[in-house]
Amino acid sequence: MMSQDRRRIWEGSGKQMQLFILAYLLLLVLPCMGFLPNFWSRVLTLSWDSHTHQYITEQAILNVTLETLRSTKTSQGNNEEEQTRLGRGFWRAVREVVKSNAAMDFLSSTRSDPVYHFDSEQVDSAMGMLRQFWAQTLLSVRAKEYQSARHSLGQLFHSLQDFYSHSNWVEMGQRSIYLHLLQPEEPAVPVAEEDTPTCMECFSTTCRDNLQPGLTNTQRETQLLTTGYFSTFPPKPYGKCSHGGILDSSRYMGAKGGINKDSTSPVFSPHHYLHMEAANLAMEATLSVLRDLGDTVGPETFLRLFSVKQIPALVFVMDTTGSMFEEITAARFRAHSIIESRASNPGLPGTYVLVPFHDPEVGPVFETDDPNQFIQQMDNLMALGGGDEPEMCLSAIQLALTHSPPLSEIFVFTDASPKDAHLFDAVKALALEKQSKDNTATDKVTLLHVESNQDLMSSHSFRVDSSVKNVTLHITGILTECILTSPSDQSQSLLSGDGPLAALDHFEGLYRISLLSPTQPGQWKLQAKSDGHLTFNVIGESSLNFLYYFATVTNETHPGLERVEGSPVAGVPAFLVLAVMGLAPDEEASFSHVTLLGADGESLQQELVGWVDSVPRAPFCVRLTGRDSRGNKLERVSTERVQPTHVQIQVLSVPRLVPGNSTMVDFDILNHGPARLFSLTADDDCKYLHKRGPHSFHVAQQGSFRGQVDLHTPATAQAGATVTLTLTVRALDSPDSNYAVAYLTVIPPDPDTSPPSCSAAQVQSTCPSTCTESSWSVSLVVSDRGRSGLAALQLQKGEGVLTLFHSPPPTEESLEGTQQPAYKDTTTIEGHHHHHKARLQRGEPPLNVTDWVPGLSQPLWARYSSSCCSPKAELLVWDTAGNMKRCRLTSGQQTQLRDRRTESSGARRITLISVSVLVGGLLGSTL
Repeated sequence: MMSQDRRRIWEGSGKQMQLFILAYLLLLVLPCMGFLPNFWSRVLTLSWDSHTHQYITEQAILNVTLETLRSTKTSQGNNEEEQTRLGRGFWRAVREVVKSNAAMDFLSSTRSDPVYHFDSEQVDSAMGMLRQFWAQTLLSVRAKEYQSARHSLGQLFHSLQDFYSHSNWVEMGQRSIYLHLLQPEEPAVPVAEEDTPTCMECFSTTCRDNLQPGLTNTQRETQLLTTGYFSTFPPKPYGKCSHGGILDSSRYMGAKGGINKDSTSPVFSPHHYLHMEAANLAMEATLSVLRDLGDTVGPETFLRLFSVKQIPALVFVMDTTGSMFEEITAARFRAHSIIESRASNPGLPGTYVLVPFHDPEVGPVFETDDPNQFIQQMDNLMALGGGDEPEMCLSAIQLALTHSPPLSEIFVFTDASPKDAHLFDAVKALALEKQSKDNTATDKVTLLHVESNQDLMSSHSFRVDSSVKNVTLHITGILTECILTSPSDQSQSLLSGDGPLAALDHFEGLYRISLLSPTQPGQWKLQAKSDGHLTFNVIGESSLNFLYYFATVTNETHPGLERVEGSPVAGVPAFLVLAVMGLAPDEEASFSHVTLLGADGESLQQELVGWVDSVPRAPFCVRLTGRDSRGNKLERVSTERVQPTHVQIQVLSVPRLVPGNSTMVDFDILNHGPARLFSLTADDDCKYLHKRGPHSFHVAQQGSFRGQVDLHTPATAQAGATVTLTLTVRALDSPDSNYAVAYLTVIPPDPDTSPPSCSAAQVQSTCPSTCTESSWSVSLVVSDRGRSGLAALQLQKGEGVLTLFHSPPPTEESLEGTQQPAYKDTTTIEGHHHHHKARLQRGEPPLNVTDWVPGLSQPLWARYSSSCCSPKAELLVWDTAGNMKRCRLTSGQQTQLRDRRTESSGARRITLISVSVLVGGLLGSTL
């Protein structure tokens, strides 16, 4: 069986998403599978078959995304084809969730706090935190703050998944998820008291049967929950269970041993033999949250949350001073051209953002998903007078960056210098963090990115493979000569007019060279001469692309590979992690090495396979090289240049913002160079900071500096809004600088986390063996347990009809013959009682009942009636805070009202196909 798995992974190495840490060339024999932070954790623990937080999270998001696509009928082809077309934005969004999940084990503010990990029997506090993450995710999604939503969703997933690994839930024989964690109205299992012993002594790495007998009861009435204590905080009472494993110092305290199921390694997990049971439940719980989220916000919003098939946002930043009249006219034409080129794009609708500025005014931001509305807004722009004085250009770009998703295309039109130059660091940090660029291709890939200061003729080459189309060369500078040569050695002088290879457009130091179709695959050469600086970018369109980041090994509470935020540190070792996506299902490819390219295209590191023994000191791009199934060479280059540095800035906590309160954000400055002075600049897009800086401070050689910034959130702040905080550190005696970006969400001081409820009042069932001859019905009372009030209802499953009433419904007999059309509210008078009525059927959108229910605590009555041929139904109920209740109805003697999450969804699971992992570094140096 193991050899079959190995063969399958190797044969699929070119498909959809391939994760590479290329150094030691150790091929892991199973797909990338949570509990430990990420795939590298399996190397550090020598537990190749362990499920990690990364695997569970990626797998669940992929499954529910494909389910959602199928439900919206936008899906075509098989699963492999769908995964190919999900797009670079989707995988980047997934990476953001995974990064936030893993950070719970790495950040100093969360890694040792038992509330975030269901440790130390702090189950009630951990459940409260879990429900806060859910509420925060909903707030952010509804405010269209998708990056913040992905951050809180990653945190939620980490805590939720940890419950099944760190508690005795599996040892109690549970085979379904614990509904009470996110649904307070569901039955709860009591937590063991502080003076109740929970574990017995264990003197080996594998601790079988070390829980006290009362902690493994399968009878619900006598069950007790416990979770393991970790390290020394809080102190473990005698007789309690430890987390256990080699990194847990509490394992030596009575009762010795531990109960964690984080991995399949007995060295790290005393209950390693139950790892798969815990991992499967964690997967079910994660899938359940994603399905609930999709049902709550709707399929289109769910797909937007994960940037599925999303074309880049189109963002125009427009100077509207009088001197810009001609430029505004040109911008309109440019916007028309781009939107027309997108008309036939198979992706979901994009986002369009317009940010006008005119000293001293900036904005307002106009944002829409309708291209016609965007064009209309562009047409309404007019020059407002004024000359070429300095303008608030950087303020406008900052506003555009904070209101646009990652990977956006941002066009800036201005003829004035920036008046707000102090924002340069914040704008640069945001642009780097979001990877926003001036580009218009939907599946843009970079084939070449170099700069040249040579006065003589410079020569550069780039490779076009068979998957690339619409190749365009962008050159900035003043060309005096430019020659393009094809793979078949045909040449064209681009400055001499039209030719057989390409067409040239030129405007004031900007050159756009479009290769004519069909573009010949192979190695192209470009020779150029200029009197000064030149920048070359060769852009094509292809689904095959890659994402990457630098990382270092961490081995504190949980072993794993921690992502380096901001720019990497020059001169120190690091791992390079790459994710390749977008090969067609019938394509095979293998990638052999990575090269770091300097500004002139020279090679700074050759044959990189993941382990970088010393990050270069000069700026560089990342080039990935491989071959397709026919042996043809493949190359992709990163879209941005990496600027190495000797200073790091790490945000230690990302707290929530509460209206009317002050919040402190802590950070560390790490100096990897000599002792020197640094300055810190802080900025936020909502102007909540008390002090913006810069202020200077001294940091010793290889030393650190702990600082904090204070934000005051006004009482009028809107719940769900996101504040983008940028911190930039800069050395006063060198070019060294670095940045950090944090997204802080405004939440109400006491959010409602209690979902609605539905209870059966009466069941009528006469279902014989022949289902077509009879029907069944159930009467329900629907109410909100919290203080928000009912908001909406939807019949999710079932072929019958749900009839709603404002007061207790009449008898079944009096309803016969009454056929009111769906969504038509009617009033019938029986004596002095008014009965408001609405009818719902499957497939109809949620019914808004906020205006229909007179009071927040007012219940609704409902009756569901159906043919016995459709014996099941499912009703979704929301309150105005976004909490959702899933009411399951079945015919028969006992009507069940319970969450769908108790069902096994194994049949729905779609295996994350064709994931191969190559791992780098000498194992002995990392263990």
